[in-house]
Amino acid sequence: MANPILPGISEAEQELLYKKLNEYNQGRTSYKEAGAYLVVLPRPESPRYSLWVYSPLPERQSIFYVQDLSTDIHESLRAASSLCYYSPRCILLVEYNAKRMQSKGDDIISFGKYHGHFLHEIFRIDPAYVSWIAYKFTPRIPKQERFVQIAQVYHSVHLDIQKRQAHQKYSTSRFLGKEGDKVKELTLKVLRVRLEDDPYKTTVKGTTPYFYVRQILTLEDPIGNLVTFRTNSRTASRESCQVPATEHAFEPGESVYIASARISCTFTSGNKQYTRLNYVKFK
Repeated sequence: MANPILPGISEAEQELLYKKLNEYNQGRTSYKEAGAYLVVLPRPESPRYSLWVYSPLPERQSIFYVQDLSTDIHESLRAASSLCYYSPRCILLVEYNAKRMQSKGDDIISFGKYHGHFLHEIFRIDPAYVSWIAYKFTPRIPKQERFVQIAQVYHSVHLDIQKRQAHQKYSTSRFLGKEGDKVKELTLKVLRVRLEDDPYKTTVKGTTPYFYVRQILTLEDPIGNLVTFRTNSRTASRESCQVPATEHAFEPGESVYIASARISCTFTSGNKQYTRLNYVKFK
């Protein structure tokens, strides 16, 4: 299966991305046996990358939509690999195939409280109902047999996600990459802010001290990965550990949007994994 050309990134960056994806897939089951998760490239009517699941079991159409991801390939692969990390299925990057990916109507619920909705819609809000269809619903006509098969595919996706959630009880985060990697388009929420004075820049002029304050932030991304970095005040404060009024003081709960950064290191504290960033550029 040929790797598609990815829009908006250089050839060298694309080569590195596919190398990392191959490393992720090492040791996983062949897609011919277990199926695969597909990260589908954007298209004019859908500007985001999207996550699909391929199963070798049902006849005819066997690729089913799971959810939208990001407009950024790095963030999309990070989300997909985190969601599917404990699945035996590999992740493949593919272009959209209208013939194989458009719904034929056999994934629409024709009964009950979710009548008229797609299975993927209900999978996101009530996965237990989809699991009931997969193994408790009795088909009465051949078309419903196909419908049950598709529900079983979504149930298998639900089991993969449950594996991740079960593991998170013991380890609640993953690294965003390796030391030196560049990360882009991050949306983070501030969890904690610690203030300290920069001992190398703090000075005393006459009898007046001038403090240059660092804000050391602990944040998390939308799927719970923990991140930390620090920002240094450009101007001095007259009081220790107080951000100057002319500069932004971060607060817990605040959303932070990062255009790009480098991973300076990764470390584990307790059972939690942290990614430390530097060269942070805000949006």
